[in-house]
Amino acid sequence: MQPPPDNATIAPIENGNGHKPLVAITMGDPGGVGAEVIVKALADPEIRKLGRFIVYGLEEMLLYAAGQAEIAPYWFRLPHDEIEEVRSGVVVADFDELPATFSKCPTPEGGAASKQFLDAAVAANKAGFVSAIVTAPINKTSWKMARVRFPGHTEYLADAYRCRRVTMAFVGGQMRVALASTHVGIFELRNSFTIGRVFQPIDLLDDWLRRFVGIEQP
Repeated sequence: MQPPPDNATIAPIENGNGHKPLVAITMGDPGGVGAEVIVKALADPEIRKLGRFIVYGLEEMLLYAAGQAEIAPYWFRLPHDEIEEVRSGVVVADFDELPATFSKCPTPEGGAASKQFLDAAVAANKAGFVSAIVTAPINKTSWKMARVRFPGHTEYLADAYRCRRVTMAFVGGQMRVALASTHVGIFELRNSFTIGRVFQPIDLLDDWLRRFVGIEQP
């Protein structure tokens, strides 16, 4: 890409008043599908009109994914530690100090990189810079190899925000499903599956549906 101009935080597609939500997107494992999913999802101008987006990851991987999909780059790139404002469109918070390529197999380097992206997004959210966080997939084996003490995003975010009651949910179309177990082997589950473990996600899902989805009687 050409070097960004001084007003590099202004993306090619304007989002109007510049006050729409700023959403952080973490690339996940650099050797995984994250870059491809992000490039294809945000390539839709209608999606980009919904808010402002900051992608924490590696621009090299995004450029490769865009080339493979024959999508022209539509973002601006800035070093991840130099971004002060995102007025509209898409900005890549580039961790260019990391290697430009990663193996598709699990590696400690990939695990450490994906955690760095997530650390930065959470810090930005806690500082009030971003309104929400969207995460592309990590590689759990890579996290384990990198000695990350959490098996996945759910446990990491629960600890980061000090949430005692937390559950993972799947949402797609009209389907909304809260999980009673995550990241637990079937033989381990038989020793930890309790009534509380079943009712907690039910309570959380019920509360979410009432407060945020507008369903009076879920």
